[in-house]
Amino acid sequence: MKFISILTLLLSMAACQQQPPTTAADETAVKATLTAMWDAIEKGDADRYATFVHPDFTQFGENDSLLTAGKAIEVESIRRYVAVAKDVHTEMIDPQITIRGNMAWITYYWKDAGTKAGVPFSSGGKSTRIFVKENDAWLCIHGHYTNW
Repeated sequence: MKFISILTLLLSMAACQQQPPTTAADETAVKATLTAMWDAIEKGDADRYATFVHPDFTQFGENDSLLTAGKAIEVESIRRYVAVAKDVHTEMIDPQITIRGNMAWITYYWKDAGTKAGVPFSSGGKSTRIFVKENDAWLCIHGHYTNW
């Protein structure tokens, strides 16, 4: 039993050492990608938003009880949202970014506000987004959001 524990520890340490070091530029790029996604929403540009979403995207939305899967579903959802939501602005609070090779995740609190069909709204919550780096671009592959 002791041998297995020591072997597990050594393998874990070796795996950690094989990861390329996280750079400040990578952390900045992940955060900038999420900010650009929000900027596309603020500008009502679902096509630009789509450029940041991985084809294998999945999510548990703010009020979803079921997992949604697929980039097309996500982009269509954003397209419907920006058709009625105006003057939207989202704030990121206390982001924590972790990068392991070509995978990254960012956890943060958020607040947003705008209008839907002319009626003001605001909301907030906490979120985790997972990104993969492909062709030197960080693409969002999963989102999980919880309202306050």
